Parts: sequence; C-alpha cells; structure tokens
Amino acid sequence: MNPLRPSGAGLGFRRELLTELKTHVPDAIEFFEIAPENWIDMGGAFGRDLRRFTERYPFVCHGLSLSLGSPAPLDEMLLHKTRQLMNEHGIALFTEHLSYCSDDGHLYDLLPIPFTEEAVTYVAARIRRTQDILERRIAIENASFYTPSPIAEMDEAAFIRAVLTEADCDLHLDVNNVYVNSVNHRYDALEFIRAMPTERIVYIHMAGHYNEAEDLIIDTHGADVIDPVWALLDATYRIHGVAPTLLERDFHIPPLSELVLEVEHIAHIQSQHGYAAHTRHEPLSHAS
Repeated sequence: MNPLRPSGAGLGFRRELLTELKTHVPDAIEFFEIAPENWIDMGGAFGRDLRRFTERYPFVCHGLSLSLGSPAPLDEMLLHKTRQLMNEHGIALFTEHLSYCSDDGHLYDLLPIPFTEEAVTYVAARIRRTQDILERRIAIENASFYTPSPIAEMDEAAFIRAVLTEADCDLHLDVNNVYVNSVNHRYDALEFIRAMPTERIVYIHMAGHYNEAEDLIIDTHGADVIDPVWALLDATYRIHGVAPTLLERDFHIPPLSELVLEVEHIAHIQSQHGYAAHTRHEPLSHAS
C-alpha cells in the first residue's frame, strides 16, 4: 500500500469505538492513530477491521514501549514487526516518547531522561537506529514527567532541540504535556512552545488530565481538554502553523458522539488558521 499522510484532526482508533465507527465516521475525523504494540500480528475480525479502515484513512503509529532512553538494548524485534505492520497498512508516520519505560523489565510508566549531553548522544543514536530499521524518519514526543532529573545540564526545551538535531528526526508536540509540565515544574508553557523548532513539528497531541493538587497535574488522557490547553493549541498554530492533531482519550472513554465534539473543536481551531479540511474518503464497505 502507498502510505497515506495524516492531516487535519484525528482520533485514536480504539476497539471500544469500532462498532460506532463502522456505522459512521464523523466528518471531522480525517485520520486515526494506533499503538503498534496492540495490533502487531492481529488477525481475525479485528485484523480485518483495521484493514478496512487503513485502506481509506491515513493512520499514525504511536509507540508505547520502545523506551528510547532505556539502558536496556533497543527492542529491534519490535521495530522489525512495526515496520512490517506499517508497510502492510500503508502507514507513513511513527512516533515515540522521548523517555524510557524499561530496564530489566517494564516499569509501567514513562520516566524522564536526564537532560545531559551524554544522554543526548545516547538517545540520538538509538533514534537513528530506529529510523534505519523502520526505513522512515520518526518523530519524538515531549513527555510529561513528575520528578525532575537529579542531573541536568540544560532545560527540557534545550534537551529536546539537541536530540532533534543530533538524531535528525522530527518532533511530535504534545500540547497537553507542555501544559502539565509547565504547572508541575513552574515554567511558561507559551515560552516552551516558542522554543520548539517549527521545521521539525510534524504531529500534535491534545488530551485531558487530572488535577491531583493545585501544583500537581497527572497526565491521564481520561478527561476532557480544558480551556487553557485549547488556548495553548491555538497559540501553537499561530506560532508554528497547523500540523495534524490528534485527540487522545485512553480512559473513561465516552460515546463517539461526545468524543467527536473535541475533534471538531480541533478542526475549528485549524480552520481559523487557514486549514481547509480534505474531501471525505469513500464510505466503508459493510463486508465482514
């Protein structure tokens, strides 16, 4: 399949939503995202469902467990399987978190990489190897984190820019993560957005979070997007231009009719910055 490039506003392709999506895909949704770990070697009805959608809509693969900053060896088997999945379904873009989640075993959380020159060199080499195996340029996502690194030779924005340059990869900008970190670590979210390199931003995430305390926000992807994060997305488009933007919702998933209201809000903000939605794809076949 020829890869389809995402554009406009998108939504995570979740099995909980499949019944509704097979009946009708709302016009605001121009692309979908999957975690490759959840779909590699998937056969049967779910595999057929995925094929029906990837034939008609652009998809993005957003990795969950590659653990780019881990001291453990890079999971090259996972990357080879991910490349096969992407080739089979015509998926152009792969993104991963600029963090780590494993060592001898899985740590079940995304942990921050120390903001040091040594870490820049280390993780950039792993990103280059990832791109070699996938045979694609990838994008790395700025991650939310809750405990500052005990070793820091630069701030988060400088670290991200250094990795992007050293690895020669692109940026997956998570606007909610910027907001979460700005509250938790007391920095200016808008200044962080301005510090990101426009030419490398190829993909954006939006999501909700949970307020644990006045000065502690947890990135849950389990609530509606709040007004300050919508305002930050608007500012991001004003500063850097419009990029494909996905609504993440991983917990407390409401019906599709409610989720799509936020996707429509993304599309509305994009239209205010000059983006025109693409022509709709052909309807899905109802064949099993």
